[in-house]
Amino acid sequence: MDRYETLRLENQLCFPLYAASREVIKRYHPYLTELGLTYTQYIAMMVLWADGRISVKELGQKLFLDSGTLTPVLKSLEEKGYVKRRRSSEDERVLIVEITEAGEKLKERAVSVPEKIAGCIRLDTEEAMQLYRLLYKVLAAMNE
Repeated sequence: MDRYETLRLENQLCFPLYAASREVIKRYHPYLTELGLTYTQYIAMMVLWADGRISVKELGQKLFLDSGTLTPVLKSLEEKGYVKRRRSSEDERVLIVEITEAGEKLKERAVSVPEKIAGCIRLDTEEAMQLYRLLYKVLAAMNE
C-alpha cells in the first residue's frame, strides 16, 4: 500500500460529511431567506419551538455550538423580536432564552421547510433513518 494512501481525499470520511453538510445547508438557504433566518438561527428556533425556554448552556449543548457562536445568533433573534434573553431568578449566572409570541408565529411560516428539504435529499425513509442514527453515533463518539 502506498504510504500516502490515507491522505487521498476519497479515503477521508470527514470530506463527504463536510461536503454533504454544506450542500444540505445550501438547499435551506432560499426557504430560510423567506423567513429572514440563517441556518444557525433556524436550528436555534427549532429548539425553542420545542422547548419554549432553555438556558443558553443547554441550547449550546443541543446544537453543538459554543457560546461565542451562539451569542450573536441569539442577539440577532432577540433584535428580530423572536426571543428574549434574561438572567435566571434562581442563579443569575445562568442566561435563559425564551421564545416570544412573534417567535411562535414564525413557527407557522417555517413548518413546511423540513418537507421541502426532504424532497431535495432523495433518500427513502429507511435510508434517512439509518443516516440519522449513524450521524448521531458519530456526534456521540466525538463528545465522549
